[in-house]
Amino acid sequence: MQNEPLLNGHFYHIYNRGNGGSNLFGEANDYEHFLSLLDKYILPIGELYAWVLMPNHFHLLVRVKENVGYKYSKADRTINVVRFEEHKWETVDLSACEAPENVKVPKPHLHFSHLFNAYTSYYHQRNGTHGNLFERPFNRKQIDHEKYLKQVIIYIHNNPGSPSQITLNF
Repeated sequence: MQNEPLLNGHFYHIYNRGNGGSNLFGEANDYEHFLSLLDKYILPIGELYAWVLMPNHFHLLVRVKENVGYKYSKADRTINVVRFEEHKWETVDLSACEAPENVKVPKPHLHFSHLFNAYTSYYHQRNGTHGNLFERPFNRKQIDHEKYLKQVIIYIHNNPGSPSQITLNF
């Protein structure tokens, strides 16, 4: 089954687990590092409404932003490589740009790919492991009505408790 594209302006329930049910997070530093990468790669293109990180899986409720473009272009890399690498994911509101037609528009699925690849590199380096860390592809469900949005929020917030008591109607 092919996953649907991530469309600007829409809410998504994004979730995944460790490959083969293995743990993704072993200690507090792992959770903190994942959240810092989430901040770096996802917040420029999405708004995070709810999240839960469990030892072997996670759930995110994200709304993909509309009307954003990258703040910096590859031309900025030649001016200051270090600054470019630190800030290349930053975005701007296209309605505030002087020349929005010249601004590159982000592809949200690639931001998630960068998040998962960066965390996988960190995890393998820290643990001396290799191979796929996450199941592929990452799961996403577009939230197309308010009732489902409320159900996902409740599900995510109750996930660390007893998931068997929670039912999601897709």
